[in-house]
Amino acid sequence: MKANELREKNMAELTQELQELKNELFKLRFQHATNQLDNPIKLKNVKKDIARVKTVIREIELGIKR
Repeated sequence: MKANELREKNMAELTQELQELKNELFKLRFQHATNQLDNPIKLKNVKKDIARVKTVIREIELGIKR
């Protein structure tokens, strides 16, 4: 997921995307705790995606145009 793709979405879509990513992170953490996670890099990638979405949401709140 690229930041440019996120900037094309509106606030409602970004909020929905953030919620989905948080749910996915929860599931991955649960799999990791029970030793069922095949690729631990997924945790890192989902965390970065969450940060990207939060950054774009904050840019919208501050009115920063890119």
